[in-house]
Amino acid sequence: MKATGSLSFHRLREDEMTFVTDKPISLDKLVSAKPNDSSGARAIFVGYVRDKISGKRVKKLFYECYPPMAEKQIEVIVEEAKKSWDLENIFVLHRIGWLEIGEIAVVVMVDSAHRKGAFAACESIIDSVKKDVPIWKKEIYADETDGWVSVELKCEANVCK
Repeated sequence: MKATGSLSFHRLREDEMTFVTDKPISLDKLVSAKPNDSSGARAIFVGYVRDKISGKRVKKLFYECYPPMAEKQIEVIVEEAKKSWDLENIFVLHRIGWLEIGEIAVVVMVDSAHRKGAFAACESIIDSVKKDVPIWKKEIYADETDGWVSVELKCEANVCK
């Protein structure tokens, strides 16, 4: 996955882009990063692990995926966003593994010339990530029961929709 144009992606190593990580996500560096000179707006969505889901008390979550497939699908979502909005930067990162209440599960950030495009792109990207990316979530409830939540996918030619 190579960044094109002025768009940037999250990098764990200088030569590699990634969209999923098993490491805690920190907002400090992301929020403080200076946008391109042509960017007038930045929209950020941060998804946190909450203590109630569908009325049940949650103790913790486990996110699981096959990273190459999940990253390929996120890359498709990012490419579609680039075609739909005039974006300067796109950042998408989803956490996998065990997460506690209050930890960051997913971040989407977009820089754009105008706020309307930034808001619309950010919302569209997170909606597509939640709907289309093969990341499964196991909810561990306070009563020690658990349940899996997954996306419904239709996969063709190594791309899931």
